[in-house]
Amino acid sequence: MNIRFWLAAAVVLAILFSGAGSGSAAETESSIEKDMSDTLDIWREGRYEQLFEQLAHRGKTSREKFVKKMRGTTVRPACCWQKMQNFKILTENGTEATVYVKIGLEGSPVTAGAVTREFKLTHQEGAWKMQLADISSIAGVTGKKVKGTKRHSKKVPLYIPN
Repeated sequence: MNIRFWLAAAVVLAILFSGAGSGSAAETESSIEKDMSDTLDIWREGRYEQLFEQLAHRGKTSREKFVKKMRGTTVRPACCWQKMQNFKILTENGTEATVYVKIGLEGSPVTAGAVTREFKLTHQEGAWKMQLADISSIAGVTGKKVKGTKRHSKKVPLYIPN
């Protein structure tokens, strides 16, 4: 009976120890995926002030400027199962993660309907945050000068002394 007890205990411990590492990785993956999904939902719902707070690496962009740019675009994440597909964590070290995912898009006939690429996320304030540059890029509001627009400048006469 003593041998049976120790065998059962060894099996239970082996099961617990083998699942301990994978449970932590699974929790991290589900946390990263959930936070990214929540960010895309906020964007889809048009809550741009809250979206700004959910993003990392905001640089010099002000909340007002970001909100104005986002309101000027019709591109937004798709709903439901089309929102995120083929989610995979490539690297994760506790404070930064790189994921590969296909994000479904709607709202503009110019977009391809989805973007598949790597995204870098940063763990800040207890949540995984996407980068502002990634959202701006997907939405098409990168701040770059649009082709065909002209800058108006005032011509000042050149003064040449005699």
